[in-house]
Amino acid sequence: MVNMKATAKTKGFPLPSSLKVVPGTESLQAAYPYYMQFSKEDDERFWFYNSMHFPEPMCLFDMITAEAAYCALGSANTRVHSLPTTLGIDCRIINGRVYIGGNAVTDPAEIERRTKEFQLRAFYYYANWERLFAQWKVKMMTLIRETEALPKLELPEFEPLEHVHAGRGVASNHYILDTYQKTLEGYFRMWQHHFEFLLLGYGAYLTFFDFCKKAFPEISDQTVARMVAGIEAEIFRPDDELRRLAKCAIDLGVENQFREGVSPDEVLKSLEQLGEPGAAWLKELAVSRDPWFNINVGDGFYHNHRSWNDDLTMPFAALPGYIANAKNGVRLERQTDRLMAERKQLIADYRELLETDEERAAYDQMIELAHRVFPYVEGHKFYCEHWYTNLFFNKIREFGGLLAQKGFFAKAEDVFQLSHYELESAIVDLMTSWSNGSPPRGISRWPAIVRERKAAIAEWAKHETAPALGPVPDIIDDPAIVMLWGITRENLDAWLTAGEQPNSNEIRGFAASNGVVEGTARVVKSVDEIGRLRKGDILVCQITNPSWAPVFQNIAAAVSDIGGSMSHAAIVAREYGLPAVVGTGTATQKIKDGQRIRVDGGRGVVTLLG
Repeated sequence: MVNMKATAKTKGFPLPSSLKVVPGTESLQAAYPYYMQFSKEDDERFWFYNSMHFPEPMCLFDMITAEAAYCALGSANTRVHSLPTTLGIDCRIINGRVYIGGNAVTDPAEIERRTKEFQLRAFYYYANWERLFAQWKVKMMTLIRETEALPKLELPEFEPLEHVHAGRGVASNHYILDTYQKTLEGYFRMWQHHFEFLLLGYGAYLTFFDFCKKAFPEISDQTVARMVAGIEAEIFRPDDELRRLAKCAIDLGVENQFREGVSPDEVLKSLEQLGEPGAAWLKELAVSRDPWFNINVGDGFYHNHRSWNDDLTMPFAALPGYIANAKNGVRLERQTDRLMAERKQLIADYRELLETDEERAAYDQMIELAHRVFPYVEGHKFYCEHWYTNLFFNKIREFGGLLAQKGFFAKAEDVFQLSHYELESAIVDLMTSWSNGSPPRGISRWPAIVRERKAAIAEWAKHETAPALGPVPDIIDDPAIVMLWGITRENLDAWLTAGEQPNSNEIRGFAASNGVVEGTARVVKSVDEIGRLRKGDILVCQITNPSWAPVFQNIAAAVSDIGGSMSHAAIVAREYGLPAVVGTGTATQKIKDGQRIRVDGGRGVVTLLG
């Protein structure tokens, strides 16, 4: 994905081999799979820290999210759709931080061979997009229902008599292992579905983007992106439901029950005591919760980023603000009609600049395809990273609960300190213990290891990590790397020299969403810190997530370390009309919490004011 044409004189980032494991955490580092550990050969390649998806240190079990995702992404790129110039992504981890590096195809003959395959495969998908996408939704819903239907975990003292009389011939302990293996298989399969369309969706947009850049040399990345804004995608629906519930509260006269600082449990109890109006609102809440509260507070890669259904804190914290806005006459809905009108005008204005009928025909065809396929780019996240992933992590919690009950560790959440390989071994240990009547060996093994690993994760969180590793490539020729992660040659140079210009009051990144705003910076480095945001703050973070949309009503702008013009952060900012600069590389390190800053989302510049 990155063409590394670096020379011997090229200035570079630290080599992977120069990174040291934080003292005292070596045993946890060694517990990650061998194929995710850096080796000496990796010094010859360029890597960057994927803080877009993994902004916090990853505990052992959660690394399955990277493992399954990159396995599926590589399959789609390399084997299924045969992308001409790129294969898959390699993944490494050190001190809980996930680094990735791409595998480019540079041989012209191989690119030509893969292009022929790509045309046979991708063009069929584009021609049959609506039918195949409808089929995709059926597959995803089938997978979700299969996971919901997985049996509860039970190890009775005696096998139920009805099983014996039915001649089932398989004891309950076998089904514990069977259910675990089905849980893992479903998760890996979900990621295969995830990438079935995703790169094709980006590809259609990238084709249009490349055409525009050549036809209109002065056009900005953001202007091209605004030509596909105003999308209707499921990932925005949970926030839409919150706005609907705010209106319902006003219509039913129960809006005074929603106040800042009041817990969800207190709100629910107060509504239950209000008779018919309270019952009516609770009925509407139930409608919204299934399925739209199956969105988590992160981006679907950490077990502790719980769904709204599991923890109502985030959605209920947003309701007082939405209610106040509605009562003050502020329009609650996303202004999709404004975005659609703007994109229609932009498309028409630039079309008039084309000189030939052939160019206009190609332009029309490309933008039409981009509009058809682009809703998937955001919409799939609700089904995959959120709804299904919530089910997956909650099923793993059931295994944690069973093991905790048997003394393997103190509580169910401790299960995530084991790798998915170690968890299977603990399950087999429990199966064996149940079958032979001896105590599980894990009772004496896992408690101390779990404590040690928790301490290591906490220690890693105190340490910064390099944004990139290895030699800097002279050319970054994959538009996806540029538009999704914001990795450009210019940005890498800025990252390299960030420490050499300590007195500079400007930070540059991608101009993600128009607008100029001054305000107080609130540096948020994890989901747990979102509650610190106050009205008018400027959010400064490693990356924002679509599920953070409820906090957008309070903030004035957003700045992120990573992300390009088509990152989820940039798309969400444009959809909500929020000024934003993404892909700054160092904003969370250079901007102090509480500092006054100016954000120019049109120029991609953040200015430190004091």
